[in-house]
Amino acid sequence: MSNDKERPYESERHCLHAERPGFRISELQLSPTQQVPWHYHSHVQDTFYVLEGQIRIFLRDPKEDVRLGPGETYSVPPRRAHLVTNAGDRSVTFLVLQGIGEYDYVPLVESGSARSN
Repeated sequence: MSNDKERPYESERHCLHAERPGFRISELQLSPTQQVPWHYHSHVQDTFYVLEGQIRIFLRDPKEDVRLGPGETYSVPPRRAHLVTNAGDRSVTFLVLQGIGEYDYVPLVESGSARSN
């Protein structure tokens, strides 16, 4: 397990459990005020799996608002912009499975509220 120090957002914990060419598994823990800002991936799908707490995923094209609790999953295809927030009043822990393809993180520049669509 290693820590990924090059992410452009803050989290309580971020551990990289596995990384192979074209595939990676990360575990994130977010406080109630933290979020993964608007971004997309050019070639990889994000699959979210909640371990503890609740997350809320905002998506674009089409606009969508997804809430997940423990044991629930949701996949975001490549090139679909999304933002991930903690949907509860305590820390949330979830896995992100990313693949298959070359990983990148493309941030979106936003004006106004980070949660606006």
